[in-house]
Amino acid sequence: MGSLSVFCEVVETTQKRKESPLPMRRRKRDLPARVNGSLRLEFKSERLTSFAGLECIARHLRLLGLNDRLRTAFRGLPVTGDYSIVAMVRLILAMLLVGARRLRHVRFVSRDPLVRRFAGLRILPDERTVSRWLGRFDRRSLGALAQLNRELVFDAIRRLKLKSLTIDLDGTVVSTGMQVEWAQRGYNPHHRKVPSYYPLVAHLAETGQVLGMKNRPGNVHDGKHAEHFVRDLVRKMRGALGKRVALRFRMDGAFFQRPMLEALRAQRVDFAVKVPMHRWLDLKPRIQMRTKWVRINDTVSAFDMVLPVRQWGLELRVVCYRKRVFHPTAKNFQLDLFSPDDGTYEYSAVATSLDLSLKNLWLFMAGRGAQEKTFAELKGGFAFDTVPTRRYAANSAWQWLSVLAHNLHRDFQLSWRSHRRARNGKRTYLYTCESVQTSRFEWLNVAGRVLRLADGLTLRLAKCPEVEERFRRWLPAA
Repeated sequence: MGSLSVFCEVVETTQKRKESPLPMRRRKRDLPARVNGSLRLEFKSERLTSFAGLECIARHLRLLGLNDRLRTAFRGLPVTGDYSIVAMVRLILAMLLVGARRLRHVRFVSRDPLVRRFAGLRILPDERTVSRWLGRFDRRSLGALAQLNRELVFDAIRRLKLKSLTIDLDGTVVSTGMQVEWAQRGYNPHHRKVPSYYPLVAHLAETGQVLGMKNRPGNVHDGKHAEHFVRDLVRKMRGALGKRVALRFRMDGAFFQRPMLEALRAQRVDFAVKVPMHRWLDLKPRIQMRTKWVRINDTVSAFDMVLPVRQWGLELRVVCYRKRVFHPTAKNFQLDLFSPDDGTYEYSAVATSLDLSLKNLWLFMAGRGAQEKTFAELKGGFAFDTVPTRRYAANSAWQWLSVLAHNLHRDFQLSWRSHRRARNGKRTYLYTCESVQTSRFEWLNVAGRVLRLADGLTLRLAKCPEVEERFRRWLPAA
């Protein structure tokens, strides 16, 4: 009996070691798998999905009440047909979330059960139907789509209890075809002879979402009539969030114009805008006469002054910066201010109404780079740079749907799993969020099977601890 008990203990110990999740060094001969020839292919009607993660997004949209919001926003507008406004918007959102970039890609997801379920349809429309639906948009329906997007962002701001907001204002180029309506040659930096759109975008730095967007032809300068866009955005933000929420605008030199500065002052909104080195501003003589610079860090120094702009009847606080570089500058930023043996410097100036120190203002303006990440996410991840039709209104609607998909993806992460980042002077993202490419690889574009079991309709996924941990983290909370 004693030897039998010892044998049982050895067997139990061996089984525990086999079941242990701890990593073990395996024999080299156990690693390879033999592959004899190619697999035989079969195509059958199976309830298989390639986008199991859409179920997570669908539950989040149900909590947001997106369907009711869509019906309310588009009530009385001529954008419905055989397919409802809810079904069409959700279909395009599903396509953009899983990575579709063309209208014809609707054919590749038309039989996916999770895409059908997400859109609430048994039969998905073809690409021509989607194109004709986009063509029904006009100024009023585009305004309704913009208002819906703002309301969702405002809800996120209230939920996160943000007391100060930083809005980055900038334009981005979308190259188009030769026959696209309202596309013009102009400010396309990489393809000057290619017609393009030049949409103006208001980016919320704290969450990485887009507050506002206005699609414009490619021959319209960033700052042209941008004050109307800013005035309308500020009015709607204060109407929804109240006057206690502090607003700060960050802009580049294209927005250094008298109407913009007067509009910001009239709205009592703080701002920081790059100042171009125009001759009539007399910045160069002031920099030349400057002998004392305040050191910011190892390479940057600065000084501030009150700059009277006689042509505009304004006085602005302007901070001038110089950054020492150790390479010849392509555009001669040296400006002949110093002798060559003093080094090479790049100069910049910032006009601001913010009560920030020289160092904090430098960091604050450096935070503008975060919006470039959002632009890259919109174009590379959500097909913002795709031009699906030749009609201006339809292409603008596509851009707004791309923005809506991006904002919802951000909102989902802000609601369930994002961690608060440490604050710094750059005033960029407050929360850690993953890119949509990461989401697609790790949990969104995951294969699964939809089964009708005794317990109800079930989504079954392959056994993968990492994917299971993601889904169990989010779905019980929904």
